[in-house]
Amino acid sequence: MTSPGRPLSPHLSIYRWPITMTLSILHRTSGIAMAVGLIAFAWWLLALASGAAEFRQFADLAASLPGQVALMGWLAAFFYHLANGIRHLVWDLGYGFELATANASAWFVLILTVVLTAGYWVLL
Repeated sequence: MTSPGRPLSPHLSIYRWPITMTLSILHRTSGIAMAVGLIAFAWWLLALASGAAEFRQFADLAASLPGQVALMGWLAAFFYHLANGIRHLVWDLGYGFELATANASAWFVLILTVVLTAGYWVLL
Protein backbone atom coordinates (compact mmCIF):
# COMPACT_ATOMS: atom_id res chain seq x y z
CA MET A 1 0.00 0.00 0.00
CA THR A 2 1.17 3.47 -0.72
CA SER A 3 0.41 6.60 1.20
CA PRO A 4 -1.54 9.26 -0.65
CA GLY A 5 0.64 12.03 -2.04
CA ARG A 6 3.79 9.94 -2.21
CA PRO A 7 5.29 8.82 -5.52
CA LEU A 8 5.10 5.14 -6.38
CA SER A 9 8.75 5.03 -7.35
CA PRO A 10 11.74 7.35 -6.91
CA HIS A 11 12.20 10.07 -9.47
CA LEU A 12 15.32 11.99 -10.51
CA SER A 13 13.93 15.20 -9.05
CA ILE A 14 13.75 13.66 -5.57
CA TYR A 15 17.40 12.70 -5.17
CA ARG A 16 20.44 14.93 -5.17
CA TRP A 17 22.77 13.88 -7.96
CA PRO A 18 26.05 12.51 -6.63
CA ILE A 19 29.17 14.12 -8.09
CA THR A 20 30.25 10.80 -9.57
CA MET A 21 27.01 10.51 -11.55
CA THR A 22 27.38 14.08 -12.79
CA LEU A 23 30.93 13.39 -13.93
CA SER A 24 29.81 10.25 -15.73
CA ILE A 25 27.28 12.28 -17.72
CA LEU A 26 29.87 14.99 -18.36
CA HIS A 27 32.36 12.39 -19.60
CA ARG A 28 29.94 11.26 -22.29
CA THR A 29 29.07 14.87 -23.14
CA SER A 30 32.73 15.84 -23.45
CA GLY A 31 33.29 12.91 -25.81
CA ILE A 32 30.47 14.17 -28.03
CA ALA A 33 31.87 17.71 -27.89
CA MET A 34 35.28 16.43 -28.97
CA ALA A 35 33.67 14.58 -31.89
CA VAL A 36 32.06 17.84 -32.99
CA GLY A 37 35.48 19.46 -32.60
CA LEU A 38 36.87 16.92 -35.05
CA ILE A 39 34.51 18.31 -37.67
CA ALA A 40 35.94 21.78 -37.06
CA PHE A 41 39.45 20.34 -37.21
CA ALA A 42 38.69 18.70 -40.56
CA TRP A 43 37.29 22.03 -41.79
CA TRP A 44 40.53 23.73 -40.69
CA LEU A 45 42.59 21.16 -42.60
CA LEU A 46 40.46 21.57 -45.72
CA ALA A 47 40.72 25.36 -45.49
CA LEU A 48 44.48 25.07 -45.07
CA ALA A 49 44.75 22.87 -48.16
CA SER A 50 42.34 24.99 -50.23
CA GLY A 51 44.28 28.21 -50.26
CA ALA A 52 44.72 31.56 -48.57
CA ALA A 53 41.19 32.89 -49.12
CA GLU A 54 39.48 29.85 -47.60
CA PHE A 55 41.93 29.74 -44.73
CA ARG A 56 41.38 33.46 -44.03
CA GLN A 57 37.63 32.82 -43.89
CA PHE A 58 38.15 30.03 -41.35
CA ALA A 59 40.63 32.10 -39.35
CA ASP A 60 38.20 35.03 -39.20
CA LEU A 61 35.46 32.75 -37.89
CA ALA A 62 37.81 31.18 -35.32
CA ALA A 63 38.88 34.65 -34.14
CA SER A 64 35.28 35.82 -33.64
CA LEU A 65 33.59 35.64 -30.22
CA PRO A 66 31.52 32.53 -31.07
CA GLY A 67 34.63 30.89 -32.51
CA GLN A 68 36.64 31.66 -29.38
CA VAL A 69 33.85 30.32 -27.14
CA ALA A 70 33.71 27.12 -29.20
CA LEU A 71 37.49 26.72 -29.07
CA MET A 72 37.52 27.21 -25.30
CA GLY A 73 34.67 24.71 -24.93
CA TRP A 74 36.49 22.10 -27.01
CA LEU A 75 39.66 22.72 -25.03
CA ALA A 76 37.78 22.28 -21.74
CA ALA A 77 36.13 19.11 -23.09
CA PHE A 78 39.55 17.73 -24.05
CA PHE A 79 41.13 18.44 -20.66
CA TYR A 80 38.09 17.12 -18.79
CA HIS A 81 37.96 13.93 -20.86
CA LEU A 82 41.70 13.43 -20.36
CA ALA A 83 41.60 13.96 -16.59
CA ASN A 84 38.52 11.81 -16.11
CA GLY A 85 39.99 9.14 -18.39
CA ILE A 86 43.06 8.96 -16.15
CA ARG A 87 40.71 8.68 -13.16
CA HIS A 88 38.98 5.74 -14.85
CA LEU A 89 42.35 4.17 -15.61
CA VAL A 90 43.18 4.30 -11.90
CA TRP A 91 39.82 2.68 -11.21
CA ASP A 92 40.68 -0.04 -13.73
CA LEU A 93 43.77 -0.76 -11.65
CA GLY A 94 41.48 -1.34 -8.65
CA TYR A 95 42.09 1.87 -6.69
CA GLY A 96 39.87 4.74 -5.62
CA PHE A 97 36.52 3.02 -5.19
CA GLU A 98 35.94 4.17 -1.61
CA LEU A 99 33.20 6.82 -1.50
CA ALA A 100 35.42 9.54 -0.01
CA THR A 101 38.20 8.82 -2.51
CA ALA A 102 35.81 8.73 -5.46
CA ASN A 103 34.28 12.07 -4.43
CA ALA A 104 37.69 13.66 -3.84
CA SER A 105 38.99 12.46 -7.20
CA ALA A 106 35.83 13.80 -8.88
CA TRP A 107 36.40 17.28 -7.45
CA PHE A 108 40.08 17.02 -8.39
CA VAL A 109 39.11 16.27 -12.01
CA LEU A 110 36.85 19.33 -12.13
CA ILE A 111 39.46 21.64 -10.57
CA LEU A 112 42.20 20.25 -12.81
CA THR A 113 40.01 20.83 -15.87
CA VAL A 114 39.51 24.48 -14.97
CA VAL A 115 43.20 25.02 -14.15
CA LEU A 116 44.47 23.30 -17.31
CA THR A 117 41.95 25.05 -19.57
CA ALA A 118 42.67 28.49 -18.10
CA GLY A 119 46.43 27.88 -18.07
CA TYR A 120 46.51 26.73 -21.67
CA TRP A 121 44.24 29.57 -22.80
CA VAL A 122 46.50 32.14 -21.10
CA LEU A 123 49.58 30.64 -22.78
CA LEU A 124 47.98 31.00 -26.21
